[in-house]
Amino acid sequence: MAAAVVAVALVAGVGVGLGLQRSQDHARLQAEASASAEVAASARAQDTAAYGAAVARAGREAGAAARGAARDALLAAVEQGNETLAASDGEVADGAVRDTLAEVLQRAKHALESTPAASATTSSEPAADGESAAALRTLAAEVLAAQKAVQTAHDEWVAARAEQEARKAAETQRPRAPGGGSGGDRCETTYDGPPFYTSPPTRGGDGSNGRLPESMLQATSWGVDPKGTRYWLRTEATQALERLNVAFRATFGHDLDLDLTYRDFDTQTAMRKALGSIAAVPGTSKHGTGYALDVPELPCEYGWDTPQRAWLVANGPSYGWVQPSWALRNGSNPEYWHYEYVG
Repeated sequence: MAAAVVAVALVAGVGVGLGLQRSQDHARLQAEASASAEVAASARAQDTAAYGAAVARAGREAGAAARGAARDALLAAVEQGNETLAASDGEVADGAVRDTLAEVLQRAKHALESTPAASATTSSEPAADGESAAALRTLAAEVLAAQKAVQTAHDEWVAARAEQEARKAAETQRPRAPGGGSGGDRCETTYDGPPFYTSPPTRGGDGSNGRLPESMLQATSWGVDPKGTRYWLRTEATQALERLNVAFRATFGHDLDLDLTYRDFDTQTAMRKALGSIAAVPGTSKHGTGYALDVPELPCEYGWDTPQRAWLVANGPSYGWVQPSWALRNGSNPEYWHYEYVG
C-alpha cells in the first residue's frame, strides 16, 4: 500500500514538473516572439523613414533640376533678346516694340539675379522650386515673344529701306531725252585689263590660300565662265549663296550673274604681274580662300546705283554675304562688284 502511494506521488511529481517545464517553454517562446515582432516593427519603421527621406531628396533634386533648366532657358532668351535689341537700334519703324523688349529684359535680369543656380543640396522645398521654374519659363516665353516682335519690325524696316533704295536707283536709270545724256554706254564694262577667269579646284592642293582641293570646295548649281569652268567656293559659302540666289531670282527674274569666284595661286600671281597693286599679293587674296566672288563689272547691272547692288547690300548679310568696307564707294579700293562670305 505504501509503495503504491509512493508511486502515485512520484507520478504526480513528474507531471507537475513536466507542466512547469511546458509553462516555462511557452513563456520563453512568447518572449522570443515578442522580441522578434519588436525588431520587425523597428525595421519597418526604419525602412519607412528611409523611403520618406529618399522621396524627399528625389523631390528636392527634381525641383532643383527643373529650376536649373528653366534658368538656363531664360539666360539663353535674354542673350538672344539683348543681341536683337542692339542690332535694331534706330532700325525699326515704331520704337514701342523695342521699349517692350527692354522692359521684359530688365525683369528677366532681376529674376536671374534673385534665382541662384539650382543644386540638390541648396534647393528649397520641391513646391517652391516648381513655382520658381514655372515663373522662369513664363518669363523666358515673354522675352522670346518680345524679341520676335522686334526682329520682325527690324526685318520689315530693312526690307522697306532696300525697296526704297531700289526705287531710287531705278529712277536714276530712266532713259534721258536725246542729247541730255553724258555720253558713253553705261553697260560697257569698267574693266580694261587682260582677261582672267575663275579657277577650278587645285589638284593636290594643300588647303592654303590659292591651293584649295576639291574636297574643300563646292560648285554653284548655275553658271559657268566663258571657258566653261564652273564657279567654285568653299562649301558653306556656296550653300549660303544658293539660298541667296533663290531670293535674288525671285526679285529680278534671273540668277545672280557671276564673274570670278575661287582663284588659284598661279592666276593670282599672273593678275598681280599684269595689274600691279590693284591685285592682291599672291597668297593673300580673299578669292584664294574660296570666300569671295565678283559679279560682272557692268555698271548698268551691278554698279553703285543699280537695284541689283542695292538688293545685294541690303539682303546679302542675311545669307552671310557682304561687301567689305574697303570695296565701298568711299572705301580705300572701291569695287562695286566684289562680295565676301563672312558666315
